[in-house]
Amino acid sequence: MKYLPISNQLFTKNRAKFTAQMKPKSIAVFNSNDTFTTGADSTLPFKQSSDLLYLSGADQEESILVLFPDAINPKHREILFLTETSKLIEIWYGAKYSKEEATKVSGIETIYWLSEFDKVFYDLMTEAETVYFNTNEHYRQSVVIESREDRFIKKCKADFPAHKWEKSAQIMLNIRGVKEPEEIELIQTACNITNKGFRRVLPFVKPGIMEFEIEAEYMHEFLRNRSKGFAYTPIIGSGYSACVLHYIENNKECKDGDMILMDVGAEYANYASDMTRTIPVNGRFTERQKAVYNAVFRVKDEATKMLVPGTDWAEYHKEVGKLMTNELLSLKLLDKADVQNEDPNWPAYKKYFMHGTSHHLGLDTHDYGALKTPMKANMVFTVEPGIYIPEENMGIRLEDDVVIQEKGEPFNLMQAIPITVEEIEDLMNG
Repeated sequence: MKYLPISNQLFTKNRAKFTAQMKPKSIAVFNSNDTFTTGADSTLPFKQSSDLLYLSGADQEESILVLFPDAINPKHREILFLTETSKLIEIWYGAKYSKEEATKVSGIETIYWLSEFDKVFYDLMTEAETVYFNTNEHYRQSVVIESREDRFIKKCKADFPAHKWEKSAQIMLNIRGVKEPEEIELIQTACNITNKGFRRVLPFVKPGIMEFEIEAEYMHEFLRNRSKGFAYTPIIGSGYSACVLHYIENNKECKDGDMILMDVGAEYANYASDMTRTIPVNGRFTERQKAVYNAVFRVKDEATKMLVPGTDWAEYHKEVGKLMTNELLSLKLLDKADVQNEDPNWPAYKKYFMHGTSHHLGLDTHDYGALKTPMKANMVFTVEPGIYIPEENMGIRLEDDVVIQEKGEPFNLMQAIPITVEEIEDLMNG
């Protein structure tokens, strides 16, 4: 791994939080992600299952975590199954975890090789009454392929039809949203790397440059700071492309007079950062660009203050909508009649600001976390309002990552990243 070692105390705490919510005589199983082939003998870079990482720190393919708090044998209350390493594997691919290394990473004492899984699991199932399956129930999930987890669930149901079934997702939703101090520190590191990338890019940008050249500058800075790269596919959209919310081609020329919307974030130790900044190609905002930019900035500033314990996610978005409506009226993009006659299911402001303002952030960019219950301290959210005006070839979005505090306003993990008009112009023309 490129990242520095993480204390296994984090994963020990996370497992304790999960097992505390399990039913008596129940067993939970978490499978690693698949390694995806691309044709011939090529594969995509491996990315571990976020839930397995959260509970074990095991950043290796073909891993299985089993949690069984009521196992008769104390050794079997936490087990990590791994591919047995060998000299051949070491020569061709590099060494995999030894049992000692796996214990050091995870804090789990009992490590078995995958070849032992069926035998050990059958024995444990004779003691268990309920099995927790790790289904993906994220509110934005769009799984179209059968995963390693899906295949395990299908086989387990066939092999053990008399057991009861539960889902891990609800527990994970509750516990992953509230971050431990170690997690916040890792997200802060990812944000710091993103800051370095942005500061590298600002003096680099000028008319005639290609969007992918900017993407390359970010990647260079991210990699040299122990990041695997982008936490998600980056958006570098200049001119009209900034109005396409999920524009990822990044293949246009940046033209004098246009703005560039950059939605990028470095990952660090599998934790994501998520930043958006919008800058003028030529290093100077026009009066109109400045007016729209500062409107978005004000909405972001006011929305951030609402992220406190007890806030309701749905109501928060309604309040942000009111802030945005006032700004759009001031910019004369809306008039009073537009607001008076608006459809309550699609308010007038949605013409220019059509997406949500905040989402959980962590091991996933759109992280697992409770959204139907009041916000809690140590949840990490993005704040990302935007105004998109296709007829003016202008899309402006600003986004920071913040941590909800016990009292007062949230802590901005991106407070060191330039954001004001003056800061951006100074750094682009310095």
